[in-house]
Amino acid sequence: MNSKAILHIDGDAFFASCEVAKNPALRGKPVIVGKERGMATALTYEAKAMGIKRGMTIYEIKKICPQAIILPSDYETYSLYSKRMFSIVRRYTPAVEEYSIDECFAELTGLRRSLRMTYEDMAERIKYDLDKELGMTFSVGLAPTKVLAKLGSKWKKPSGLTIIHTDMIPRFLDSTPIGKIWGIGPQTESFLLAHGIKTALQFIEKPEWWINEKLTKPHKEIWKELRGESVFSLSTEEKNDYQSISKTKTFTPPSRERDFVFSELSKNIENACIKARRHGLVSKEISFFLKTQDFKHFGLEIKLSRNTNIPKEILDIVRNNFDEVYSKGVLYRSTGVVLSKLASGECSQPDLFGGTLQADAMKKVYLQIDKMDEKYGKHTIFLGSSFLAMNNPAHKNERGEKVQRVQFLLKGETGRRHIGIPMLGEVS
Repeated sequence: MNSKAILHIDGDAFFASCEVAKNPALRGKPVIVGKERGMATALTYEAKAMGIKRGMTIYEIKKICPQAIILPSDYETYSLYSKRMFSIVRRYTPAVEEYSIDECFAELTGLRRSLRMTYEDMAERIKYDLDKELGMTFSVGLAPTKVLAKLGSKWKKPSGLTIIHTDMIPRFLDSTPIGKIWGIGPQTESFLLAHGIKTALQFIEKPEWWINEKLTKPHKEIWKELRGESVFSLSTEEKNDYQSISKTKTFTPPSRERDFVFSELSKNIENACIKARRHGLVSKEISFFLKTQDFKHFGLEIKLSRNTNIPKEILDIVRNNFDEVYSKGVLYRSTGVVLSKLASGECSQPDLFGGTLQADAMKKVYLQIDKMDEKYGKHTIFLGSSFLAMNNPAHKNERGEKVQRVQFLLKGETGRRHIGIPMLGEVS
């Protein structure tokens, strides 16, 4: 490689791939995201192979592919997968630019000795870790500049790794239409085509005086980047746009029953904690709210004494504060919870008077619960406080499927509690 080694990483069909990673039963199937908008906003490569394109209406999709699985967008989940993606890349280098939710640049320059790997080996290892740990594929380009690295990541999709050495630049650029270069918009493309420049190679072969005379500064810099001269630096400030996990559920019919409303809130808390544990995150602050039938919100924000992603710990606190928000006789239509001030890591240690042992025990319990959920489906086991919500006849899970469960009773420290177990073949 040249003196610089820049990596560009691009998630393949990222939003749809997040849905598949979250629910492996969807793997290999035509999955489309965008149900809430009535059109395809993202789709798997299996869906593309059926002739489905972004922007198609659900009606058109169903005509082409009746077996298509069409899901509503879940941007919160996509942002959490994005954070995990950036975190994995930062294991190798702190110089990471979070370019968008599904792509980033990373500079590997000077890391060969400390990591005891070639730049090519680093690129392969980073791609391997991303693919394996996130359950989806990424396309990667390694080159001496950002513009060339981005060209490389687009070269072989999906799941490609393209390395562009300096002496290979002309071969790649000769096959690349000028309009496919990052930073070359329609107007600039038309101008260059009018001057007989159809490929990126023809562009870099233009003399510097012509570039300086005819083009603006950004396009002069692109010209240099395409020639292997690194001009664009990485913006390595870590973005913190996604600092919360929220779960809200509207139930029908609306209810005045305190236990049922609390059960719906309990289920939302369990769902939020499932997502937090899946992404290795803990929360320092929570808020919960109830929405009335006339769309008024009543809620409370609570600072936690320690970081956690264990629903029972949060529920104990919410239960003690629930009646500050709930009003007897009021008709409620939805509940919601927000886990905020998120951080990566384990639940922090509580007091020294038995709390540590109890917290460790709960972590072990939820480690096994998460394994069972992964094997048998979400909410294979749930808290007794969520029982009414789980068994509400009108209740559907977040993806719309009705769930039938067998009820079991288990003895615990506080007596009996209900544990829901899905019947085999009918997991959510």
